[in-house]
Amino acid sequence: MDELEQLTAEDIIFLQQKGISPEYIKQQLRRFREGFPRLKILRPATLNDGIQQLTRSQEEKYIALYETARLQGRTMKFVPASGAATRMFKDLIQIYQQLQKKKPLSPKEEVLLQRFIQNLDTFAFYNDLERVLQKKGYHIKKLIKEDQYLIILHYLLTSDGLDYAELPKALLKFHRYPDHARTPLEEHLVEGALHVQSRDGRVRIHFTVPKKFQKIIQEYLKSVESQYRHLGAFYDLSYSVQDPSTDTIAVDLNNFPIRDEHGNLVLRPAGHGALLKNLNDLKGDIVFIKNIDNVVPDPHKPIVIHYKKVLGGMLIYLQEQVFQFMEQLSQRPSADIVERAFRFIKQHFQTPIPAAIAKASLTEKVTYLRQKLNRPIRVCGIVENKGEPGGGPFWVQDKEGEISLQIVESAQIDENDAEQQRIWQSSTHFNPTDIVCGVRDYQGHPFNLLDFRDEDAGIITIKYWQGNAIKVMELPGLWNGSMAKWLTVFVEVPLETFNPVKTVFDLLRPKHLPVENELR
Repeated sequence: MDELEQLTAEDIIFLQQKGISPEYIKQQLRRFREGFPRLKILRPATLNDGIQQLTRSQEEKYIALYETARLQGRTMKFVPASGAATRMFKDLIQIYQQLQKKKPLSPKEEVLLQRFIQNLDTFAFYNDLERVLQKKGYHIKKLIKEDQYLIILHYLLTSDGLDYAELPKALLKFHRYPDHARTPLEEHLVEGALHVQSRDGRVRIHFTVPKKFQKIIQEYLKSVESQYRHLGAFYDLSYSVQDPSTDTIAVDLNNFPIRDEHGNLVLRPAGHGALLKNLNDLKGDIVFIKNIDNVVPDPHKPIVIHYKKVLGGMLIYLQEQVFQFMEQLSQRPSADIVERAFRFIKQHFQTPIPAAIAKASLTEKVTYLRQKLNRPIRVCGIVENKGEPGGGPFWVQDKEGEISLQIVESAQIDENDAEQQRIWQSSTHFNPTDIVCGVRDYQGHPFNLLDFRDEDAGIITIKYWQGNAIKVMELPGLWNGSMAKWLTVFVEVPLETFNPVKTVFDLLRPKHLPVENELR
């Protein structure tokens, strides 16, 4: 059956209202039927084989380069902040539901509950929870003493209280200071003031936010940003939501579209790969990408800021070299310029030159180099792999046989291929999503970033909807397939720069505990 035959006239109207073309859905249905090709990983990127290790003098050189660009106002932050806190509180939600049903907790659940309760006053949201309970006529210490944990969890997780199970992570209290507590939004304001502040004090930060919470987030930041102007900053904040036109259709296990109770097609957000459009629409220059939950309190920020500037300076150094080569290759390039360009690519991007190109004519080499170098550039901080879930750096071979450095997720690898799984397991480093991007070409024009993604790098997974297994699709991930054709450099950075909050218990790690002082 042709994919469009599965759609009714009403479906097409419904899709067009969301800015989705029937042809786009047709492509998705074909993908569900045929699947995405698996990536072929050759080996993990390791130190001196895909991952660079910088000396102190190199770091200092790159920081000096970066400071010039920062003061010129070329830099900004891009923060994906649309994730809900549901997964962060998954264990507590499950415990809450068990207590509601008066069912006994498993030994693991009992341990987690006791750990949470015993450390409750350590969390930055403790005072807010205490105030909510007081308004309802409860005293939090008495509830703890009497083992009334269901009441505590109710007012923490539900809309009767703080509603932490449903709010975006961006709005949760993460860190406690002597006289206030901060959300990750605020930590990004401070971090931004420390590494993307221009000479006139401007700090540009773009947040991607959930549509239903966009107004709340904007109002919240408007109410708190003045508290951080002592850092010399004035904030230029912008916001976007994941464009509905990037949503993907959900299908049953036989690849037929599923429908809701109103007969409408079920559409789902297409993962962080959908944010490529948001990044592209910014038309920035030097853009730092960092997740909303990877923030630390002020005493731990210096090392984070140091390496932000190092990565940014390295990007600028590479850009300057690439732009110079592009200018020379666009005029009357000599054989010497071509050879120097090849050496530059091998030295700094560590990617091999195809054998056929090495034997080609001068004109063919120039054409290859212009196509190879005229791309967005990303410098990615990479940390030692300590077992955190997520992707890592690998050498990958594409279907044309070209070898490149890529950030790879486990879902992109053939789970039934023992050799591919062995290579995956041998990885030494991890992607913390600490990326700086150069998104303009040598003439100063913004790249169309959609031209540099690998359409074959999407993912199909099984989810559950109304109790039934369904198939859903994610677009090529923002730092996976969406940047597959970028010029990529991996740099080892200290593990101390990576402090994500994936569960509420991560807030009990040393780097997130209450602090005595803030930056002044």
